[in-house]
Amino acid sequence: MVVAYLLCTPTGHLNAQTRILLCNSIHMNRISLSTANGSGIFARPQFTHLRSLWVSSGGGGGGVSGGSGDGSSGGGGGGSGGEDDGSDWSLLSWYLSLLAKYPVMTKAVTSALLTFVGDVICQLVIDKVPSPDLKRTFIFTLLGLVLVGPTLHFWYLYLSKLIAAPGASGAAFRLVLDQFLFAPIFIGVFLSTLVTLEGRPSDVIPKLKQEWFSSVLANWQLWIPFQFLNFRFVPQQFQVLAANSIALIWNVILSYKAHKQVIAK
Repeated sequence: MVVAYLLCTPTGHLNAQTRILLCNSIHMNRISLSTANGSGIFARPQFTHLRSLWVSSGGGGGGVSGGSGDGSSGGGGGGSGGEDDGSDWSLLSWYLSLLAKYPVMTKAVTSALLTFVGDVICQLVIDKVPSPDLKRTFIFTLLGLVLVGPTLHFWYLYLSKLIAAPGASGAAFRLVLDQFLFAPIFIGVFLSTLVTLEGRPSDVIPKLKQEWFSSVLANWQLWIPFQFLNFRFVPQQFQVLAANSIALIWNVILSYKAHKQVIAK
């Protein structure tokens, strides 16, 4: 932009004809670059520098960290958002830096937090128990930490490499594999593991017969619309984070299904 301005101003030392040719060349190059980067209406948005953009939006010299890199809010240069906006950007940039440095652990802890809250909500709001069953909540949270978060991380990573097609077609293929191959298997594994860890291994088969299909159906109703948008518009490194925005609702449903009493037949 600066080069274009200098070349196109009449104060330069180039003659008029040369300036016109150079300006036209720069203008055409800019058009060709913006067309070639895949930013058309059906293209996937380019988020390559999204993290850098978010971090640098926090105000203060040198970005939100204020030069120390400790995640604290930047100095006094903060833009129009004030101190509160700076704190919000600081928290977001801190979380994004954890995702970049420790992706598996960060997603695992996030999933654990969501499964913890989901089970507590299920017990207090749906089951209406006077106080939460701490052992139940611990096991449910443990599975979020060691099973759900890490598994989703590596699955989404593999899926993005397996189907690299851009646009709606790539999103549709990823959605089909995610919902009709991975989800039914993973729900079965989750329910089986949970019942076993709760000390009821003999209930695994009856639990699957009673709750597996209805859980898969509920999963399709909730996740298919969301995951299409997730695969279509969200970069791979943020897909688990985006999924967590609706995962709290799913964890409430899953906790209810997982702990529903098995009816003897």
